[in-house]
Amino acid sequence: MVLIGEEYVRRELEFIPATCKVIEYYSQSYGCPSCKEGLGDTEKPVIVKSQVPQALAGKGPATASAVAWTMYQKYANGLPLYRQEKDWRQYGARISRTTLANWIIYCSRNYFQPMYDYFHRELLERGFAMADETRVQVLKEEDRRAQTQSFMWLFRSGEDGLPAIILYGYSPTRSGSHAKEFLEGYHGYLETDGYQGYNSLPGIKRCSCWAHIRQYFIDAVPKGKQYDYSQPAVQGVQYCNRLFAIEDSINKKYPGDYEKRKQMRLEKEKPVLEAFWSWLEQQKPVQNTRMDKAVNYVLNRRETAETYLEDGRCSFTNNLSENAIRPFAVGRKNWLFSDSVEGANASAVVYTMVEMAKAHGLNIYEYLKFLLDHRPTKEMTDDQLAELAPWSEKLQSIKNRM
Repeated sequence: MVLIGEEYVRRELEFIPATCKVIEYYSQSYGCPSCKEGLGDTEKPVIVKSQVPQALAGKGPATASAVAWTMYQKYANGLPLYRQEKDWRQYGARISRTTLANWIIYCSRNYFQPMYDYFHRELLERGFAMADETRVQVLKEEDRRAQTQSFMWLFRSGEDGLPAIILYGYSPTRSGSHAKEFLEGYHGYLETDGYQGYNSLPGIKRCSCWAHIRQYFIDAVPKGKQYDYSQPAVQGVQYCNRLFAIEDSINKKYPGDYEKRKQMRLEKEKPVLEAFWSWLEQQKPVQNTRMDKAVNYVLNRRETAETYLEDGRCSFTNNLSENAIRPFAVGRKNWLFSDSVEGANASAVVYTMVEMAKAHGLNIYEYLKFLLDHRPTKEMTDDQLAELAPWSEKLQSIKNRM
C-alpha cells in the first residue's frame, strides 16, 4: 500500500492527573582530621555543615507550589479548605484544613504583605480611583457575635491608562472611617456607588455611578410596564440608556483618547443631562414609592453624577470595581465565612494577588508561585518590589509561559 493522502479527523484532550512528590533534605557535616582550632586542651575540631535551603513556612511540608495551589483553589476557584483536604488525600498527602489555613495566613503575612503595601502606596499616588464593599462573616471577632456581618472593601485604580491596581481590605464594620484610613493621602477622583460613607474623605472628588442611577429607575418600573413610555420610571430609564449609548459609542470610537472623550462627553452627553435634570425636577411621585426613592436618590447626587465630565479619565460607572469584587462574592458562597480576623486579612491580601494577576493577563497559579519563590520582604525597596509586580517587563515578557 502507498500513502495517497491525509485528512484531519479530530483532536482529543487527554487529562493527566496531578501528582505529588516528597522532597527530603539532609544536612551533611564535614570535619577536617588535620585541622584544629586552639592550642593544647582547648583544641576543637573544624566542622563545616552543608547549607540547606530555607523552608517556606516553619518545618512543615509547605512548598511554593503546594501553597500556591491551595491559594489558587480557594481564591480563584472557590474551593473551601475542607474540600481541599479531601482532595490532597486523593493524592496521598494527609494535610488538614487547619494546616492549609495556617499556610495561607503565614505566607500572606510574610511574603505577600510587602507586595500589598507596595501596591497600596502606588494606588495613593494615582489621581483616579474606584471603590466598593460587600459583606463577609467572621466567626471569631473580639466582642462580636459570630453572626455579625463584617465587610470586605475593594479599592482599585480608575481608567487612567496606567497599570491596573486592585486591592481588597477587611474591616469589622462598614464605617466610612475605614475608607478614610485606607485612602489617607489620596487626592483625586473617586468613583463609587451612592454609599454616603465616602463623603467624609478629604481631598477627593466624588463621582457617582450611572449604572446605580439607572438601576433605581429600572426597579421603579411597574411590573409588565417596561415598554409603556408614559410611565415616568420608563422615561428615566430611557434617559439613562441614551447616556450609556453615547458613552459606549465614544469609547469605541476613541479608545484611550481621554481628551477626546472629555470633549465628546461635553458635546454629546451634557445636553442629555440638562434635559434629564429638567425632566427630573418636574416629577412629583407618590411619597415612599420606588419612583420617589429613585428621584430623591438621583437629585441628592446631581453634583457628583456630573463630575465625570471634568476629565476624560473619570469613569462613567463603577462597574470595574464591582466586577473586581464579584469573585469574592462568588467564592463566599462556597466557603461561607472566615474563621478569624487573621484569616479575613489573609483573604484580602491573597485575593489582591489573584485579581492583580488576572488583571494583567498572568496565569494566576504561576504568579502566586512566582511570589512565593522570590519571597518579597519589607526590607526591599519599591524598585525591587516593582520587579515582582505583574506589570513588570520581566513578567509581561514571560506571561505566555506562566
